[in-house]
Amino acid sequence: MSVNNNNTPPSGNANEDTTLRGLQEQVDKWITGIGVRYFSPLTNMAVLTEEVGEVARIMARRYGDQSFKPGENPDALADELADVLWVVAAIANQTGVDLTDAFARNIAKKTARDRPRHEHLAE
Repeated sequence: MSVNNNNTPPSGNANEDTTLRGLQEQVDKWITGIGVRYFSPLTNMAVLTEEVGEVARIMARRYGDQSFKPGENPDALADELADVLWVVAAIANQTGVDLTDAFARNIAKKTARDRPRHEHLAE
């Protein structure tokens, strides 16, 4: 699914006000304007797993019991999290998921399900 049919090349400039829909549009513009094509959904699932593993590696070293190896960047967490967002947006685009709508429904579901569970914690 192409979220935005505007053929303007991506600027590469995300701003602090980027929305989930804007993220999807920017990823789509980059993939269709600079990239070769969308990878298959299964390939993107494998890429997502790889990127989440890179986040896990940094978390295990920064906050867990492991230490960084020579040459590893201890400050790469933000970049790796952005890689995860990128692939999630690509998968959403190619499977027809509007992340803005999906996230709103997800928050509503969690609120209805979990509010009573956590009320005792506020006391």
